[in-house]
Parts: sequence; C-alpha cells; structure tokens
Amino acid sequence: MIPVTSFAGKTVAVFGLGGSGLASCHALKAGGAEVVAADDNAENVAKAAQAGFITADLRNVSWANFAALVLAPGVPLTHPVPHWSVLKAREAGVEVIGDIELFCRERRRHAPDAPFVAITGTNGKSTTTALIAHLTKVAGYDTQMGGNIGTAILSLEPPRMGRVHVIEMSSYQIDLTPSLDPSVGILLNVSEDHIDRHGTITHYAAVKERLVAGVQAGGTSIVGVDDGYCRDVADRLDRAGKNVVRISVKNPLASGIYFEHGNIVRASGGARSEVAALGGIGSLRGLHNAQNAACAAAAALAMGISQDVLQNGLRSFPGLAHRMEQVGRRGNVLFVNDSKGTNADATAHALSSFADIFWIAGGKPKAGGITSLTGFFPRIRKAYLIGEAAQEFSGTLGTAPHEISQTLDVAVEHAARDAEASGHTDAVVLLSPACASFDQYRNFEIRGAKFRELVQALPGVKPVV
Repeated sequence: MIPVTSFAGKTVAVFGLGGSGLASCHALKAGGAEVVAADDNAENVAKAAQAGFITADLRNVSWANFAALVLAPGVPLTHPVPHWSVLKAREAGVEVIGDIELFCRERRRHAPDAPFVAITGTNGKSTTTALIAHLTKVAGYDTQMGGNIGTAILSLEPPRMGRVHVIEMSSYQIDLTPSLDPSVGILLNVSEDHIDRHGTITHYAAVKERLVAGVQAGGTSIVGVDDGYCRDVADRLDRAGKNVVRISVKNPLASGIYFEHGNIVRASGGARSEVAALGGIGSLRGLHNAQNAACAAAAALAMGISQDVLQNGLRSFPGLAHRMEQVGRRGNVLFVNDSKGTNADATAHALSSFADIFWIAGGKPKAGGITSLTGFFPRIRKAYLIGEAAQEFSGTLGTAPHEISQTLDVAVEHAARDAEASGHTDAVVLLSPACASFDQYRNFEIRGAKFRELVQALPGVKPVV
C-alpha cells in the first residue's frame, strides 16, 4: 500500500467504494487523513463501514471541512451530467481528484525521480501495459503494475528508485489526475469511444493528450501517429519542446520508431537500425500488437533497457488472458481466445491476424453489428454464431459459410471438427465475438474462461508453449 501523506491531518471525502475507492480510503487513513466514505450502493457503504471507515450520505453533511473529494473513475465527472457529489464539491470549492492523482502527489513528495510509465489510448492499453511491465521485470526492475488494468494504484508498493510503476490509464482516470507527470507517457491511438462520458471525440482526445503533455521535464512522450488526432498531438508536443518519440506501424518515419517487414526499426538523423524482431512471437501477432510492441520498445529504450534484454522480453511475453490468447493446439489447429473482442473494431484486429479462420462470434450485439468486417470474410472458412446476435450476424454473412450454433460448447465442438478436417496447415479456431457477453455470460472474462475450458477438454489438445 502507498500511504497518502499529502492529506495528513485533513478530512477527505471518498465517493465510489469499489476496489480503487476502498484502496483510496485505506491509503488516506494510513497517511494520517480522516476519511468520510460514500457510495450510491448501500452494499458498498456497508463494506466500508465494516472496514472501520466513517460513512455518510454526502448530500446531508457540511462540505466546509473537506480538503478534497476523491472520486472513483466510474462516476461521471462531466458527461452526460456531473454526478451530484461532483456538483456538491464544486459548490463548496472542494477539488475533485482520483486515486492516481494521490499517487502522483506522493511520488513528487518522496521519490520524484522514480520511474513512472503511464499508458493510454483507445485500443491496446492493457497489452502494452502488461508488455512494458514484463520488459522491466526482465530488465531487473522491481515492477509495480496497476491502474485500469486491474490493481488499484494505491494498493501497490510506494515509489522509490529502482522500482518502476507501470500504470494503465483510462480517459476517466486522466480526467481525475490534474497533475499527471509520468517520466514516460504513452498515447497509443485515438478513435471514437466513451463519447457518452466526454460529450465529443474532440474532448475525449484532449483528455487523452493530457497524459503525454504532462510528462515531467527530461521525460519521454511516446505517441502513435497512425491516426490524425495523435499526429496533431505529437506536433503540439514538439512545439511545446517535449521529447517526442513518434510510433508508426503503417509508414516508415524519418525520426521515430516504426514497424517494417516484421521488425521494429528506429530512425534518427538519416540513420536507421533494427531494434527488435517480432517474427514468430505468437503473443504479439497482428498489426495492432506491432503497435503495442513498438510503443513498449520505445518505453524500454527510454528507460535505458538494452536491445538484447528487450528482444528476450518480447520473445518471452505470454500475452494477456482473453486477448489473442493461444489456449491450445491440436494437430494443424490453433485455438485462440479473443473474448475481449467485444465490438467489431476489436474483432477486426483478430481477423486481420490469421488467414484460415473458423470464427466463433456472437453474444449481445452492439450498434452496427459486423457490417464493418465484410472485408475479412474471405479469410473466414466458416463462422459459428452464438447468442442473441446469431440471426443478425447470419444475415450479414449472407452466403459466407456459417452455422447458427447458439451456444459456445456447440460452436467449439463443431469448429474444432471442421478446422481439423479442412487440411489447412494454419487453421485457427478463433473466439472473437464482436459482441458483449451479457446475454449468456456475466462478463467477457467468464466467456473466455469457458472457451479455454472447452478447448482444453477436447481430446488431444496440447498447451501452446
């Protein structure tokens, strides 16, 4: 745990008592603050009370003594309307911040030079975060990984030299971190997402930009420049005098790091050199993972990690569960769990990574369905449709080979049988649903775990090493 000493002797309101909220309560108390905990969910309030915290309905208390409101990132700050607790704080002139802001203040107080890598982007944040954490561990750092990837930042060990914090940040978390100042900041990409919480894509992109714009003096801002929003960000950072490393997986760069012919290449001053090779690394298959790996490589190089250590780390990266996870192989057939592919854009990355695909798709459909994926249909040898979306997806697939399997167990059985019988040397049974899981599973993790269990129960399936 990281004791939050910056509010010692003061009273702090904490609203939103899930994992990060409760961690904030404990960290503030450990640092000498008095905490008043609140939530719209009575069960969460009861848990906080059982943990020994003062709880209250913040509608009915005086805000005069509150030094800050620590808000959980899931609670609306601006859109579609500010949460009532935010309005109360503003009326009282109380600052509204999040748990990562508390971390930043502690780092500046106690270890301002301790390495702090922060990662954001519309897509690829979790894989890039996990990959950087893996690389720093391979390089011998005491590595602390958390934030949006799952572990509340204040539950980690405190900042100190030789210890690196690798933190995934959502736009919601950035919005609550006004003094965000990583030593290495990464903005992977920006595309339309979470507009309900930011109003416009322009505002959403501006929030993302804060992460790389706030990089501390002497640090490195790493920006993927394969979309227009991020190209503009990189140009603005240049004009502001920041140390910017541009990343592209679509085009060579005169200065920066790019992906070409399976290699990560660094260009500077007219010279170019190969930094690392991605060929044959199954956990980093696909152009989207090339971007993740190139950004992670740039972060590693900025931290002084050698190219040999970088290459070894890339090769040994196991990947993330439910994100292009290779769960088994039987003969010529590879089984891949991409349950995190909960919309068409995410599934496009998976479909672009293979040629002979036996595709399991469906669930609770999202707007637009799979119409944007028609360009990938020639790669699909057969589709196996499950859940509420089955009929809709069947209509979109048209004459492309498919069946309505309805349930995941039937889909796995039939896809495995057909893939093996196809004779394709690189046949892939791919779960990438392009749908939410909520019609049949509580979340994508449970859906992916069920797929893994079904695959591993097939006769003759061996784990991928």
